[in-house]
Amino acid sequence: MLLLGIDIGTSSVKVAIVDSTSQRAIITAQYPEEESAIQALQPGWAEQNPEMWWEHTQQAFGICKMKGIFNPLDISAIGIAYQMHGLVLVDQEQQLLRDSIIWCDSRAVTLGNVAFDELGHDYCLSHLLNSPGNFTASKLAWVKQNEPEVYAKIHKVMLPGDFIAMKLTSSISTSISALSEGVFWDFKTDTLSAALMNHYGFDPELIPEIKPVFSEHGTVSINAAQLLGLKVGIPVAYKAGDQPNNALSLNVLEPGEIAATAGTSGVIYGLSDQLAYDPQSRVNTFAHVNYTPEQKRLGILLCINGTGSMNRWTKNLLASGISYADMNESAKQVAVGAEGLRVLPFGNGAERMLDNKLIGGHFQNIDFNLHNPAHIFRGVQEGIAFAFRYGLDIMRSNGLRPNVIRCGKANLFLSELFLEAFVNSTGAPVELYENDGSVGAALGAGIGAKTYAHPAEAFSLIRPIQYMEPSLTASYEPIYQDWLSELNTKIT
Repeated sequence: MLLLGIDIGTSSVKVAIVDSTSQRAIITAQYPEEESAIQALQPGWAEQNPEMWWEHTQQAFGICKMKGIFNPLDISAIGIAYQMHGLVLVDQEQQLLRDSIIWCDSRAVTLGNVAFDELGHDYCLSHLLNSPGNFTASKLAWVKQNEPEVYAKIHKVMLPGDFIAMKLTSSISTSISALSEGVFWDFKTDTLSAALMNHYGFDPELIPEIKPVFSEHGTVSINAAQLLGLKVGIPVAYKAGDQPNNALSLNVLEPGEIAATAGTSGVIYGLSDQLAYDPQSRVNTFAHVNYTPEQKRLGILLCINGTGSMNRWTKNLLASGISYADMNESAKQVAVGAEGLRVLPFGNGAERMLDNKLIGGHFQNIDFNLHNPAHIFRGVQEGIAFAFRYGLDIMRSNGLRPNVIRCGKANLFLSELFLEAFVNSTGAPVELYENDGSVGAALGAGIGAKTYAHPAEAFSLIRPIQYMEPSLTASYEPIYQDWLSELNTKIT
């Protein structure tokens, strides 16, 4: 029995075909090979066309089919992971009304801050577990205020994964986990937040039918089946945001377990069974994939907007003719600390952990007679690792204390240098796994379709492939403190 996982990323779409018995991918593919564009019509804005995600899904699945090693008719369930917080709007005919305002767009920060004040900080933090910030609800409020002709035509409000599920099934649904990441959910009442909906003037009819994450979110339509070569009627049995899904792919399901990713953005995601929140809303709390009103499972999420995106920017600028592996090897030739070069990787929108400040990216202490591209490659990866340390210290101050962090061996964690900098600057051991978001989505589909009796069964054969403990903290700590001093000059 085969499972199809689809991961709608910011940079590309990745799909995996997973054998449910071995719990392993038999083939994966992503499209495009180069990163997808983000449209920035104004500074701080970020949009993508959801039809591009659907086209890339078809292309990635087509690449898998061309290999001829599986029969698409053997696929029994589909799972979808997606970039979180994006706003997708469709009319009654399920036609797009505008491009998606995606996760790193900052235009709604002011509206979210006003809502935070007018709804009351105590209410927002104790009921929503977050400030409205620039999350999906505030993005919708921006459309209502600035594009009333678009707002008037809205039939349903969706997140990116909901759109792909709609294209597959012609059905529209959501979940508590999805609504919480949009900051629509009241955790005290376990209902849609009436206070937030009333504050923004939203009609509850805009919200799709709410279903469990692990459940049927529609079945593949005749049109989609013909387009992709799938069986008609197989279920989309799982949908989750990329970070809860990444945690699932690493078998992070119980309180105290922690996952991290370093793709386009960087995330640390730890589980709690308490309705916890950061008083300054620098980290965010959402319903995890296995959250129920009876059994609370909350994901506490730290997000750094500019991790892989800064590494990509650096490559495009200075290393367009070489691979990421070559960049990493070059950077390893430079000593820890990049000979004084300090990099602040905050050039991809307002940063939640910096109180929604938009400080931009910075290179400090450049010496024209000393520093070459290898220094910059190393300084960028160290700066990203230090940003993780800064955020993890915020999480530690809120009671989350990792014994080990589980990560997929992908993106920046493919770099030995970055792994070393991450482990030794955070002081947290790391376990690396082969699973990625598309494999996690496929296994999630198996859980939702009841191929597996319970979530833990879907990961019974998964083992770490690498383990690293801190051994160079004495070398990294003074460099981190120097980096922190540079950051403080920008945020105070």
